[in-house]
Amino acid sequence: MNKVILEHYPASKLPDELREGIALSASVKVTVEEEAKRPLGHKQLLELMRNAQANAAGTSLEEAVARVRALRDEWED
Repeated sequence: MNKVILEHYPASKLPDELREGIALSASVKVTVEEEAKRPLGHKQLLELMRNAQANAAGTSLEEAVARVRALRDEWED
């Protein structure tokens, strides 16, 4: 999580919406912190898993079965 702290920052440099009620000549401490990301929901996780499976490089189930059968057949001879 990212966090930035500015101490002794001139209030006059703050945007109007943050400066409300603070004297322009005041010195302030500004803390900006990135909000934590929400955990993914069930549907989002399933979608990510399906996308990962669809786009994963490697061996398909059919290819794996064919390899195992070929190895098994070698030993039967």
